[in-house]
Amino acid sequence: MSLPVASYLETNFPCRAACPVNTNAGGYVSLIAQGRYREAYLLARAPNPLASVCGRVCAHPCEAACRRGQIDAPIAIRAMKRVVTERCGVESQASFEEIAGVVERPRPPAARARRVAIVGAGPAGLACAHDLALMGHRAVIFDAAPVVGGMMRLGIPAYRLPRELVDREVEFIRYLGVEFRLGVEIGRDITFRQLRDEFDAVFVAAGCRKGKMLKLPGADTPGVLTAVDFLANVNLGAPLEVGRRVVVVGGGNVAFDVARSARRFGGTTQPDEEHHHLAMDAAIAAARLLRREVTLVSLESREEMPADPEEIEEGSHEGIRLIHRRGPKAVLGDGRVRALQTIDVARVFDERGRFAPEFVPGSEQEIPCDTVILAIGQIADLSFLGDTPDLIVTPQQTIVVDAHLATSLPGVYAGGDIAFGPRILISAIADGRKAARSIDTFLTGRVDPPPSYAVRVFPTFGYDHPFARGDYELIPRRRVPVLPIERRQAREEVELPLSAAEARAEGSRCLHCWVNTIFDSSAVRGSECIQCGGCADVCPEQCIELISVVRIAEATTEALALLPNGAPAAFLEAPNGALLLKDETACIRCGLCARRCPTACITMQAFYRADEAAVMQMADVVM
Repeated sequence: MSLPVASYLETNFPCRAACPVNTNAGGYVSLIAQGRYREAYLLARAPNPLASVCGRVCAHPCEAACRRGQIDAPIAIRAMKRVVTERCGVESQASFEEIAGVVERPRPPAARARRVAIVGAGPAGLACAHDLALMGHRAVIFDAAPVVGGMMRLGIPAYRLPRELVDREVEFIRYLGVEFRLGVEIGRDITFRQLRDEFDAVFVAAGCRKGKMLKLPGADTPGVLTAVDFLANVNLGAPLEVGRRVVVVGGGNVAFDVARSARRFGGTTQPDEEHHHLAMDAAIAAARLLRREVTLVSLESREEMPADPEEIEEGSHEGIRLIHRRGPKAVLGDGRVRALQTIDVARVFDERGRFAPEFVPGSEQEIPCDTVILAIGQIADLSFLGDTPDLIVTPQQTIVVDAHLATSLPGVYAGGDIAFGPRILISAIADGRKAARSIDTFLTGRVDPPPSYAVRVFPTFGYDHPFARGDYELIPRRRVPVLPIERRQAREEVELPLSAAEARAEGSRCLHCWVNTIFDSSAVRGSECIQCGGCADVCPEQCIELISVVRIAEATTEALALLPNGAPAAFLEAPNGALLLKDETACIRCGLCARRCPTACITMQAFYRADEAAVMQMADVVM
């Protein structure tokens, strides 16, 4: 199969295309629908070194891209990942030996092990070390913090991500042979220059651990904190002076605008999906852990807020007061914060959708408070690099990298937040994996062979066709259960797992986007289209049309008149004939068109990655 065709078919699975680590989400949710948890875990864990963590806190770009969402609601993919990791992952009774048997091996062990230093024990650094160890290298992770996990540990509250789960993920990576040196600050305990001299390569994944401050009058008043500092102190159990009345400023990570977020996620319509939920995390943590009265002030309306709707809803249930369309103007106080002065917001985004807030003059109001927590984003602190004149950085203080995550210094790579600014967890994991391959190539010269694929053609006759599943498109999305309000404690996990029955029902909602309707007219096989229009008539979603070639030729530009493999569609110049046009975004893979076709020129064909073909055929056994 040619690579252009393979690329087209890969991108036709929107959930997989949207996942930065290319997880086969549709495959594992469909296997869960059959109760095949072990096989489902293989697909969920293979490309993701932190699959169990992602089952709790992933921002799930796959769900935003899920084609099922165009019918009613997307598959609850993140919750389904938790279903399999709890049964087969690091938090289950499975041994590390068993888990090691299902992880994706990036490349065989190198003939000669090299030493690689990794700066930062967050998701990018952990993922890089995980893959380097599997490729036979000796990875050493340095972190100034006393604990492993980066912002997973310091920025996400325990009620969302249990610390024991992070510890288990880390212990597996340690089991692979990775060494951790905690409490070691680069630039103080060892210079960056020394690190480069001592190791064969370096991966910088220190993240963005410095909270942004607003240039407001009174912003330096005691009692003003950043969300990063607040959450880090809470999660480390460090002493922190917080008043009884807390105001949190922010609605999400404003560093990313709507267009960039939608673009990154392969066409999602969810605005600003790339965020760390800093505002909601800070507010809920203050309310639940410190028993304070908490008000969250956001520039955006509830509909515009970048935080997930579930987070907003749970925050409201837990007593967080939400004030929308109000911006901070000044911190008021004399030796200690006494109030936040706010001003009404006329609009948040300009005509082009860019973040450009405008305020209403004369609409100032005061919110009495003792503490103000600013949750307006994070920036990197590059001071640990010292004097490194050859390292190119951006005006935003991020490290410049190429497509392979290589910096301007030979043997030095960077990824995650420190290279791209604050981004979601799964993107940092993807950077770590990509950096590991690039570093291995730098050290050994090895490169990956092109991927191979398998195709399965389904029978199209009879009423037992595997895609004739009745009204599966009417099955509603299962709501993820949560702990009742009265039972919530400081570190009690709020979100609960789906039951086995709920998970199987949710998995059965998948549309199997890796299965495609293939139109193949062949005189040799006797399967020539007779232009009867039966496929268009029987299609329940009206996504197939039979249109005259002449009409297409008149309306189509040269750029559009191409086949999926990039070849020109010369037959558009024919004086007669017809074309079948199909809207892939509306197809529910019911197979009725294939069953209706009297000449068998329409078939349902599954497209598998070769190394997943055996498991994926199990996913397609019962549709």
